[in-house]
Amino acid sequence: MSSLLTESQLVHEAAVVWLEDTTNLDYVRQALDKTGRRTGKPRYARDGRMVGYTDLDKDAEANPDSGLYQRRTFFLLPHDRPNDPDGIYKAGAPGEAVDPRTIEAGRVGAKTPRSQGEIEPEATT
Repeated sequence: MSSLLTESQLVHEAAVVWLEDTTNLDYVRQALDKTGRRTGKPRYARDGRMVGYTDLDKDAEANPDSGLYQRRTFFLLPHDRPNDPDGIYKAGAPGEAVDPRTIEAGRVGAKTPRSQGEIEPEATT
């Protein structure tokens, strides 16, 4: 599924569930994945790790052809900045990367200077 989402795709989200503390994460990747359930931890089949996911409300309907629900997952790949601070995303970020502080149920996360690696390090005296 495309990772560039619109809020119309997220209308049935009931909650964001974080599997780890996102306080020190500049960004997470977000994608819309197909799953057999409305709630609970979905299966994860990517490299890296799942950081969180959304649960859907009781009114969410499965796709009539596949019987699957579309839910957001939040994840990091091995070469992402939180895992490899001096790697390819030392500056910048992947297209689907958003600041986890901007993520809410039913709202697409946003890119921020922090998620894009544009924050200058604090000066020490």
